[in-house]
Amino acid sequence: MPEAAGTIISTEDTPTPDEFFFVLQEPVKKEQFIEFDTEEGRAVARVTNVRKTNQYFMQAQSVSEYAKDGGSIDDHLPTADWEYLVAEGRILGVYASEENNLIKRPSFPPSPGTDVFIAETDRLSHFLGVDPDGVHIGEVKFQDLQASLNLTKLYQKHLAILAQSGAGKSYLASVMLEELLDRNAEDGQLAVVAIDPHGEYAGFAQDEQYMNRVKVYDDNDISIGVSSLTAGNFNHYFGDVSHAQRREMEKVLSDLRGDGHSTYGLTDLIAAIEERDMKQSTKNVWLDRLNRMQYMNLFKQYDNPSLDNVESGKMLVLDLSDIVNRKKKQIIAAYVTDQLFKARRSGDIPPFFLLVEEAHNFIPEGVSASDAPARSVITRIAREGRKFHACLGLISQRPAKLSQTALSQCNTNIILRVTNPYDLDRIKKGSEGITQDVADSIPGLRTGEAVVVGEAAKYPMFVDVRERRSEEFDTGKDLETVAKEYHAQEQQDEDDLDAFM
Repeated sequence: MPEAAGTIISTEDTPTPDEFFFVLQEPVKKEQFIEFDTEEGRAVARVTNVRKTNQYFMQAQSVSEYAKDGGSIDDHLPTADWEYLVAEGRILGVYASEENNLIKRPSFPPSPGTDVFIAETDRLSHFLGVDPDGVHIGEVKFQDLQASLNLTKLYQKHLAILAQSGAGKSYLASVMLEELLDRNAEDGQLAVVAIDPHGEYAGFAQDEQYMNRVKVYDDNDISIGVSSLTAGNFNHYFGDVSHAQRREMEKVLSDLRGDGHSTYGLTDLIAAIEERDMKQSTKNVWLDRLNRMQYMNLFKQYDNPSLDNVESGKMLVLDLSDIVNRKKKQIIAAYVTDQLFKARRSGDIPPFFLLVEEAHNFIPEGVSASDAPARSVITRIAREGRKFHACLGLISQRPAKLSQTALSQCNTNIILRVTNPYDLDRIKKGSEGITQDVADSIPGLRTGEAVVVGEAAKYPMFVDVRERRSEEFDTGKDLETVAKEYHAQEQQDEDDLDAFM
């Protein structure tokens, strides 16, 4: 029998069915899991705070008086003998039946004098819903237990990773991508597509462990086949047109396909519009949109990447880091996600995980549909994707600016450090299972610490994210290096000018 970590005490307001205090006999940490017996069964609780107290130091006047003589209260009284630790706990659930592992909400307070123990690993694993064959993201804080999350619970009902800049959200996402890429076929693999505006995940294609399973497409590679677009696509990407104008475009597209053009480009479409007998105003509207499309250097004869490249156990990275045009990024995201979802619904591609980095830029709240064409498609996947095993992952440093509809459909949230009050408020309102004490801990999380709430964890789980197995490639230079290089270039320019003169 392990030694007790502490003893429950009686205060003016506790114990209650939810909260209690206990005096420590062995060290415990804030966020650690503990257990003890109650009249209803074995209770599992989380330590929400730890306080150190000493009754000799409770009277400020007494401490001050001893200090006036140039000494301290320690010189006169046995203060060390009266220092003790008191921890606060929140009861999460009670095992009403050990035989069938039935867990229920507590409805009766524990008794003062009850011994408290560090939670047993096997019991805690079941209590939290840890899956030994799941996605290993790290270790449960202060416990000898891997934080391995069930694949279906984690991904099928969608996932959001929320954190401010520098808290480690892209690092965590890379860890989760490793888990998907390393998964054996017999254990169930997903195809992975990452929309990557900053090139965070392009380094996987340079890593010897993963390069054979990862393909990266950048601005020079990505293209949208014009012949696969409908009049509705043109309208969605480049603003509203009238019903009459849309009908004219539908006729032009129908004629092109009817003439045996299985594929055609913008030049063919522009020529067909120019030659067609239609109102000049309608012709001008479509020529204006097509010329803007041509300027983007995105719309060509074929899609790249093709849906043929979406394979189980492999990852496609759409590296948008070199694209400045915000509209172009939106159109790529809108088209690719639409094609993915259509193909998955028809069973033409395997179950997939779509990861959208900087999601608040692609599916913002309170922005017109014409300024965010990707929002409607990604939100539709959020609402309907689980039925077709089309899984969505949203990563954002500004949850307050993220589509509330999409975020509400993410049944698992992994939250790292967030300090912005508006973002914290959105997280507390939108994340299942976040109690006030958990919410209060989020601003104090260190880099690499996270809390998992929702479908993938039965109860909030604080986690130390594991180290990456893949090599971390720099996606940019640090400020100091850039400043030095700029200064060196200035000096070189001055030297060159002096030499010329």
